[in-house]
Amino acid sequence: MVQITKKQNLFIIDVLGFHKLWTLKHQLRIPVADVVNVYQNQQELEQFKGIRFGTYIPFLITVGTYAWKGKRNFWDVTNKKNTLIIELKNNSYSKLYLDVQNPTETINLLKTN
Repeated sequence: MVQITKKQNLFIIDVLGFHKLWTLKHQLRIPVADVVNVYQNQQELEQFKGIRFGTYIPFLITVGTYAWKGKRNFWDVTNKKNTLIIELKNNSYSKLYLDVQNPTETINLLKTN
């Protein structure tokens, strides 16, 4: 799970608990201008993720960086119901798949540019 806050022109994404070990990251800093879209899509979470640099236990946890077809995506997912997909531009990641505590509130935060 992650916690997202907004500070000036950045979204600070803090990876919480043991997920820091599993994702091999403790924080992501994403410029507000890089966020293209934020949505939820359960079917997209079931698709092939790519080559991983992190932890994957089927039906339990998907965390870390996954690369496929020249794109890199960051995953921190344990609860698919609370997972947001954040599309990015001009960033090393194409998409972020993030399990958050309150999806509706987080979507509203991310859409306030």
